[in-house]
Amino acid sequence: MNIVRMAAALALGLVLAFGTAARADDYPSRPITLILPLGAGGAMDILARAQFEPKLKERLGKPIIIENRTGGGTVIAATAVAKSPPDGYTLFFVPAGTLTTNATLYNKLPYDPGKDFTPIALTSSVAFVLVVHPSLPVHSMAELVVYAKERPGQLSFGSTGIGATPHLAVEMIMREKGLKMTHVPYRGMPQAVNDVVGNHVQMAFADPAGAPPLIKDGKLRALAVSSRQRISSLPDVPTLDEAGFKGFEAVSWHMIVGPAGMPKEIVNRLHAEFKRIAASPDFKAQVDRMGLLAIDSAPPDELKKYLDKEIASWGQLVKDVGIAGTE
Repeated sequence: MNIVRMAAALALGLVLAFGTAARADDYPSRPITLILPLGAGGAMDILARAQFEPKLKERLGKPIIIENRTGGGTVIAATAVAKSPPDGYTLFFVPAGTLTTNATLYNKLPYDPGKDFTPIALTSSVAFVLVVHPSLPVHSMAELVVYAKERPGQLSFGSTGIGATPHLAVEMIMREKGLKMTHVPYRGMPQAVNDVVGNHVQMAFADPAGAPPLIKDGKLRALAVSSRQRISSLPDVPTLDEAGFKGFEAVSWHMIVGPAGMPKEIVNRLHAEFKRIAASPDFKAQVDRMGLLAIDSAPPDELKKYLDKEIASWGQLVKDVGIAGTE
């Protein structure tokens, strides 16, 4: 009887193994959905629609459906992906905060950022530019600090959500200089920036993809960028380090992930495709125009180790600014 059971178990295992291999060999046999947790018009949305969608469609031979699933501080989209079948037909183009700061920010998440996703490829990194409404009588970070310190709680700033990099960057500034300002979270960067233009909030760390034209037209004033180096799309704007915040850096990255448990063959194929796109001259030219940086992604196994380190380091910052477990 035991022999019969062992044989049956072995047969079942072979069926499952061959079934998985067959699915991997046949991949993709239908459209692939690439989910974004932020709204249309931001840097990630632009890259997804202008680069990933046409190039993956050409290479893989199937339609790529771009879906903006916003809300919940990116938790709604992340939960949907984490609970999707790990078959390679649901992918997630995710900003750093969704998988790093959220792990510490939220008291309880419906997913585990470190365990419920399969890292596939890093594609780009992004700094942010601190912009203010032109009516604000400040033209430098030093002037902003003085102005805000004299008006505790009177100024407000927008971001893409609680715990997102544009939010934490302002928290870092407030903590260093003893400032008090009001945070207003939005569903996406365009909405936050539009409200700075409308003076509904006075400032935000904006996406460098959409901010330069508004700065040029005088609808926004740029004070500093959040990276250690100046960005190509705004070469005259100093870094926060140059503006008196020594050692300051708050940059995000963009990663392609899928649900945990994806077949290795599919992960490796997708990794190669996204890596090829990020290395293409037109991708590099586009991210350069947007103030981003293309990344030559490490292999998926190394990305998992990198993600674990990022969760730990950003989690410490969330604790330092006093918002751990507040959501």
